Amino acid sequence: MDFTSGKNSSENNNNNNAENAHQIVDSSSQFGSDSYNVKETEERQARELKAGLHPLKTKFVFWYTRRVPGIRNQSYEDNIKKIVEFSTVEGFWVCYCHLTRPSALPSPTDLHLFKEGIRPLWEDSANCNGGKWIIRFKKAVSGRFWEDLVLALVGDQLDYGDNICGAVLSIRFNEDIVSVWNRNASDNQAVMALRDSIKRHLKLPHSYVMEYKPHDASLRDNSSYRNTWLRG
Repeated sequence: MDFTSGKNSSENNNNNNAENAHQIVDSSSQFGSDSYNVKETEERQARELKAGLHPLKTKFVFWYTRRVPGIRNQSYEDNIKKIVEFSTVEGFWVCYCHLTRPSALPSPTDLHLFKEGIRPLWEDSANCNGGKWIIRFKKAVSGRFWEDLVLALVGDQLDYGDNICGAVLSIRFNEDIVSVWNRNASDNQAVMALRDSIKRHLKLPHSYVMEYKPHDASLRDNSSYRNTWLRG
């Protein structure tokens, strides 16, 4: 799904600040749950079509994390705040045009976009066996690449889309970091296909290096972006 036709409408409402963003088993049972989710999604899409809207394949949620520098023992999970959810093209643009631009977010801040039902935590059941591709950007260009990634993710344009959990923009002092989380770190074909798809959709220059790190490694060394396992 192409979102670029609605992009210009978001340009007029980009001045909200970060505070506004802050306030915003077994196989048989798994099969039953999957069947219910498919039915629920189809019913949701039918309702939205009847209302004259353009339903997305997946419902998404924006989350926001702001950790206060200098304060130890802050609970990452407690700091994650849900901003807004959306399930249509129209709902996306209403949400997105009111989000603070990356260049205006304080450091350190994380902005998360995840599929409904998946929390942006390593330990979440959808994430625990997965990992993430990591790209480091200069602050002057991170906002553009992040927006392109968000449009590709929401529009279901990335390969192996069902294996994708979400994406994170991490605002740091000297750089910004974009990461794309997937469900299965051991599926090498899916992992490498996702890398190639990200490069293609972001038109990533050859000078940029992508790094991959499984979430279980992050749990062991308590680090999101250090000690990555794979570069490509």
